Amino acid sequence: MTDKTPLSTTSAEKAAYGIPIRNVWYMLLYALKELPHSPYWQMVDVEKSPSLDALLASVLVKAIQQRMRIGLGCDYIPEQRLLRGVRGRIHFTKSLKKNAFQHGQAFCEFEQYSINVPKNQIIRSTLLYLANAEQFGPIQTYSEELRHTIRWLVRTLEGIDLIQLTPDFIHRQQVKRHDHDYRVMLAICDLILQRRLPTEKDGQIYASHLERDRLVLHNLYERFVANFFDHHLLNWTVQPQPSFKWHDEADNKYLPVMRPDVVLRDNGSGYMVILDTKFTPHSLKENRWGKEMFDSSHLYQIYAYLRTQEHISDPHRQASGILLYPAVSEELSERIQLQQHQIRIECVNLAAPWQNIEQRLLNLIDEFGST
Repeated sequence: MTDKTPLSTTSAEKAAYGIPIRNVWYMLLYALKELPHSPYWQMVDVEKSPSLDALLASVLVKAIQQRMRIGLGCDYIPEQRLLRGVRGRIHFTKSLKKNAFQHGQAFCEFEQYSINVPKNQIIRSTLLYLANAEQFGPIQTYSEELRHTIRWLVRTLEGIDLIQLTPDFIHRQQVKRHDHDYRVMLAICDLILQRRLPTEKDGQIYASHLERDRLVLHNLYERFVANFFDHHLLNWTVQPQPSFKWHDEADNKYLPVMRPDVVLRDNGSGYMVILDTKFTPHSLKENRWGKEMFDSSHLYQIYAYLRTQEHISDPHRQASGILLYPAVSEELSERIQLQQHQIRIECVNLAAPWQNIEQRLLNLIDEFGST
């Protein structure tokens, strides 16, 4: 049974591409490695969130409010200031230029324990962006209430600098073990930032909400699948995004990196499965004569992953490949036998009840070994 258009965009009651908000939330939690025992699974009333924007904003609001009850994370930050007296190290050159010593002062360099640290700056700057720019769905009262709460938080966090947000700056932040909640909040800020990035076209042109949803959900879907298998397949070794070598006879600097989304190895038999997720609006394509066919670029990619690794070991020579597409209606399930490799083209229905989604993913791997 095939499904040419697995992703729908017609339902106003669902998130982008027809995926229910509740399922997007569960995917997000797995992507963040917040597994089912985590308190975040019950943190927000997901059913009240009419859009992906609203869901991300609500999670960030709840998380920072909870953090404020126990105290914002602080750290030592370097400061330079003209002081009456001495603190830290004296900067003699600047002190002399300002004639500070003559007035009983000194220009000092020291460390100040403060809440004005990068992780709090990122959160406050993201909240300000949400307050000024985002739409939170068609329900006006909900949207205004959420925006009012966000603006109140921005004012409450006064004393924390507003900064220019960039993905690289967010990714560079190191979170301490006792600041686990900051890891979640910074990840949410990163997703919100991804949804506001401009396109590659000239000028201040921003991608549509639908296109930005696709970009965010693509990364989310890939990380969700990898972390789901890592958590549930107890007798398998799950390796997300390993780097494959071409094993060319002469090195060539122009060869692209091969990096499949997930490689799974059964710990008992050694059997290998190479899985690549494809968040695309079509699992099948039409050729010029209107005939439905597999996407050739996807098929060539998984085939290259399998064939270039054959010489490493027997499990590599007999490995299977899976192209995993999302769907919101009928599910595609097809198999191809090429040389010693089985390639499966499969769909997981992201509009189904969550228990069904989990069972579907487990069933994909179950026949290869024990879970």
